[in-house]
Amino acid sequence: MSEILTKSRARNVFYGGSLVFAAIFVLMTIDSHRYIVASTETEKTPLTEQVVLGKHVWEHNSCINCHTLHGEGAYFAPEVGNVMTRWGVLDDPEAAYQTLDGWMAAQPSGIEGRRQMPHFEITPEEMRGLAEFLRWADQMNTQSWPPNDAG
Repeated sequence: MSEILTKSRARNVFYGGSLVFAAIFVLMTIDSHRYIVASTETEKTPLTEQVVLGKHVWEHNSCINCHTLHGEGAYFAPEVGNVMTRWGVLDDPEAAYQTLDGWMAAQPSGIEGRRQMPHFEITPEEMRGLAEFLRWADQMNTQSWPPNDAG
């Protein structure tokens, strides 16, 4: 019976199938890389010194311990990846700074029974950087994340 799967035929099927699926994997990886490079918004919203400073302020004050940024972080406080859009100041750097500065200066609010944001001693330059970082993050293509306006 020549129709039986012999050891050598089984080995050939295994190696051939492995090569086919390895090639498919490599092609899918290349396609994914091309898609990400083509659809990224990073080139359209370049990193400035203020954005970098804002990222350092974000990290230094451990904002991610309470807030989420594009779904990453803690869920104790609101998502801030779209906060500048929610506040209506995405296209106005000065208004973004003033709104964020006013919000931070009013914290903690002292309202009984609500989660309270601690007061942070942040310089005006750092606050401008943080506002620019949040504006920069708000301009990323997050493919409709967060799923609602409130984050």
